[in-house]
Amino acid sequence: MSSQSVPGTALDFFPSRPVEFELSAAPLTSDAGLLVFRQFDEKIRLTEQFAAALDDRRDPVFTKHSLLTMARQRIYGILADYEDQNDHDTLRSDPVFKLIADRLPDDPDLASQPTLSRFENAVSIADLWRLRDALVDVFLQSFDRPPSHLTLDLDPVDDPAHGEQQLTMFHAYYDQNQYLPIVITCADNDRTILVGLRHGTCEPSLGVDNDLRYLVGRLRAVWPDVHIHVRGDSGLGVPRMYHVCRELRLSYTFGFGMNARLEVLSEDLLKRAVTDYEETGVPQRLFLAVRYRAWSWPAEQPIVIKVEVDAEGINRRAVVTNRPGWEAMPAAVYDAYVERGESENRNKELKRELRGDRLSDHRFLANFFRLYLHTFALNLLVGLRRAVVQAPPTAAELGLPAELPTAAIDVPDRKRFFNSRRCRDPLGEGFACTWRARLIKVAAEVITRARRVIVRLSSSWPHLEGFFAVSRGVNSMAPVILSG
Repeated sequence: MSSQSVPGTALDFFPSRPVEFELSAAPLTSDAGLLVFRQFDEKIRLTEQFAAALDDRRDPVFTKHSLLTMARQRIYGILADYEDQNDHDTLRSDPVFKLIADRLPDDPDLASQPTLSRFENAVSIADLWRLRDALVDVFLQSFDRPPSHLTLDLDPVDDPAHGEQQLTMFHAYYDQNQYLPIVITCADNDRTILVGLRHGTCEPSLGVDNDLRYLVGRLRAVWPDVHIHVRGDSGLGVPRMYHVCRELRLSYTFGFGMNARLEVLSEDLLKRAVTDYEETGVPQRLFLAVRYRAWSWPAEQPIVIKVEVDAEGINRRAVVTNRPGWEAMPAAVYDAYVERGESENRNKELKRELRGDRLSDHRFLANFFRLYLHTFALNLLVGLRRAVVQAPPTAAELGLPAELPTAAIDVPDRKRFFNSRRCRDPLGEGFACTWRARLIKVAAEVITRARRVIVRLSSSWPHLEGFFAVSRGVNSMAPVILSG
């Protein structure tokens, strides 16, 4: 290995000697942690199923890059914060990206930006239908045993556009030109099960009833006895959604905007909460269960209204539900609805951390395909995160009262609890940015030998033990066996 100094790049800020830069002829990478994801991918066959859903209409004589190779370039690039096709004009020669795509570092370069652009724009409607099937297939494979209960969260997600992409439109509420995708996630294992790209000004529930019919049909074909609960915000709290949930024998809880009539119905409860707060100084949180029918509804619906009074003021919220026990335990029904906030974190990861809002192709179908690329990348991350997560320390291990919830622990002991949890599991609960900083973004030298490939990491890398812990966890997994 030879090095060559770079003229004119010496720095003199260090007092005792200059700092100089040299070029190394060794094959280096800054994303060596992606290899652990590749090993996990080999176990669950995620990108393989993604590529198998696509129809390759190219002439084999002129084909240099398989659909699987290009899918892996894009999905792993998204994981490593390279969301654009342009990034691959340099990444195509990166030794780790070549290994991910089943090539040795000395093999020919991977696909360039123009080739990847053609790859995305060649997608057909039939390809998108098959990708929808593949996304559900991967979800079904993520369970070791049939679940008895599933909670599905439905969320419209604004996706801003910055050009003249097909079917982007200006939405006055969001004050932007955008798409309005629908995302369905499972609260039981954090996987995204279904995504749909829609025009920017569509009504939030547009097409979601048919999405549910498809999804529930797929799930019950494999798990006929599973109970499914559906949650969604007030944009989805419309008669169309109540009807499809009853049709499919689903329980549901949807947000519902407070109106003048609901405020009248809950006025006495509000007065009681205000009085109790003024007398005791203790925040009040009271609930009312009623039946309600809006003028446009064909029938009454059960409604749970929450009235909250504290130092920040008054807060009234309502949900529509058909859950058993809604009259007897309205607080439990409302609290279970609020837990959908964790699924919204997955949507934030998809949109912000994995750049799912970079749907910048001109064609609508190409952007729909891009949404699938980002979604499969998120599921690869979520799957690995859950596969290697370690149980937090128990209260007994730390000498704390077992009956106390975390929030009730005194501040010093609570800090000790969270520090112990981070030491035990530095990556399992981390967001995508944490995984990038502590696992993916690591410099390495890649050496090709006759019988093996060596990836040489720095022994002083502070996250080395976490890297090896994740690697050991992946290697201990049993591979998924695909049917057919």
